[in-house]
Amino acid sequence: MYLKKIILSAILFLFGLYPVLTFSQNNNDAELAMQHMQEGEYEKASFYLEKLYNKSGIEYYYDNLLICYIKLGEFKKAEKLTEKQFKRFPTRLQYLVDLGSVYEEAGNKTKAIQQYEKSIKELSIDQKQITELANAFARKKLFEYAINTYLKGRKLLKGFYPFNMELASVYKANGNFDLMIGEYLDLLLIHDSYIQSVQNALQNELTPDPDLKKTELLKSELLKRIQKNSDKTIFSELLIWFYVQEKNYTAALLQAKALDKKLNEDGFRIMELGMLALSDKNYDAATECYEYIIKKGRNSFNYLNARMELVNVLHLKITTSGNYTPNDLILLETNYIAAINDLGKSHSTIPLLLGYAQLQAFYLYKYHEAIQTINEILLMPQLKGHDKAKAKILLADVNLLTGEIWEASLLYSQVEKEFKYDIWGEDAKFKNAKISYYTGNFKWAKAQLDVLKGSTSKLIANDALELSLLITDNTTLDTNTLPLFIFAQTDLLIYQNKFDEALLKYDTLLTAFPSHSLNDEIIYRKAQIMLKKKEFQKAAFYYSEILKDYSYDIWADNALFYLAELYEKHLNDKEKAMDYYKQLFTNYTGSIFVIEARKRFRTLRGDSASDDFDKLLEK
Repeated sequence: MYLKKIILSAILFLFGLYPVLTFSQNNNDAELAMQHMQEGEYEKASFYLEKLYNKSGIEYYYDNLLICYIKLGEFKKAEKLTEKQFKRFPTRLQYLVDLGSVYEEAGNKTKAIQQYEKSIKELSIDQKQITELANAFARKKLFEYAINTYLKGRKLLKGFYPFNMELASVYKANGNFDLMIGEYLDLLLIHDSYIQSVQNALQNELTPDPDLKKTELLKSELLKRIQKNSDKTIFSELLIWFYVQEKNYTAALLQAKALDKKLNEDGFRIMELGMLALSDKNYDAATECYEYIIKKGRNSFNYLNARMELVNVLHLKITTSGNYTPNDLILLETNYIAAINDLGKSHSTIPLLLGYAQLQAFYLYKYHEAIQTINEILLMPQLKGHDKAKAKILLADVNLLTGEIWEASLLYSQVEKEFKYDIWGEDAKFKNAKISYYTGNFKWAKAQLDVLKGSTSKLIANDALELSLLITDNTTLDTNTLPLFIFAQTDLLIYQNKFDEALLKYDTLLTAFPSHSLNDEIIYRKAQIMLKKKEFQKAAFYYSEILKDYSYDIWADNALFYLAELYEKHLNDKEKAMDYYKQLFTNYTGSIFVIEARKRFRTLRGDSASDDFDKLLEK
């Protein structure tokens, strides 16, 4: 009895072990098969794949075994394999495509066509079956058959699912760009809600477009659809989007105005377009958008915002030019005063008042008036949190500008504490860390900056990382922190627009520490000072010095970009500007300036923004 129990246990153990051993064997066979296939040993691979397929019938083994048979020229075996697979799964018509491709490989085109046509003929009212068959044709680059599959599927499903996206993809692969565009636009006839999907698809499909063929086809087709479907505005909306992608804001505004009047939108669409133009730094187009809304009169819902944004556009246009005159600043001040008189001082006009205070402090040097303007905001009852934060930060900025460094620090600390987990709190924390840096408290400054390297704001994170690295590089190995302290004090002088004092300190540093690691930073800062002083030739000289002596250092790509910009915008030498932009995207491929340098190179060459860049370089 005891012996019988032992035998029974042994049998049960072996039966339990069998699946494990079988799985292990199958796994080894699969690995060997794949190894032989990778090495081009298809006969050896087929030996293992035949065993695996016959045991499991798994499609993965079927696919690879079919490849082996075709590679070995064993077309009879391949034919039997596909027929067997189709017999097992008679509704999966893609196996007929496999059979057709076997005939085609064997040189029997007629039989191949028969199988392809048979597969389409046998389609049923089954979306999955239709998609699988079309995909099978597409994988073998039999695009016409894939197209016919979808077209028949569309008829079979009778509008339940029209396959627009799928057909568009196959038309693209087949080079039928007009039909591709037609499928995307037909989606909008089904429902307007598809517009985001269509925009996303077109954005992908139209890039790159070196000969502008697809771009012109889309524009032409959109204009036809607008005329043909005058009751549907969706095509006009898509045309506006198209013009924005092309940076053609003039044409976009014309279409937007037409829709605004037709739909009585009170300028909402034009406001959005103005914001897009502004973010793209197309100040003239943004101005035109806001002026259109202002002309609607004070009763327009968007009048107040358009009035404020119009002044904001002028502010950015003047102050970012780098070459503004005192008269430009007086013009801007006049516009601010007129807008404030028109709109009044309230919670709604806080952005306008903050912009005015910034102009007063940083450009007109009217510090007392700027502080007075900011205090008017802070004294408003029921002030919103973000408005309070912005006003306090600007007040701190002005205090720092006038030398009230500890008053500035106190204000930054208040914002940091009150808005700890907000972008304004992070901004205040960064500015307070800079005060620690200015005053030589490098250890504390670095500790705060290291925290900010994880900021949700990319700009703050990058600035924090940059300043942290500067401190690390000049305090870790060098125990003498005097050069860094003088350098930090000079950074504060630059912030306070005390450029001549800053230049004297830099010269002192270069004389006292001729081989210091800060020297490239000093030359770069000198170039920036000259830009602010509008002494462009001197700025170009200092940028060139960096490229000559520190071409492999951290500031080289910055120097190259700003040198190119100088020649483009201020020194009127487009050839030199192009040369420097080209050097940047050729020699500093990892630079953050590469994309902008390419754009500007194209513009200076007079080429379309849609041109293929590689072809451009070959010219």
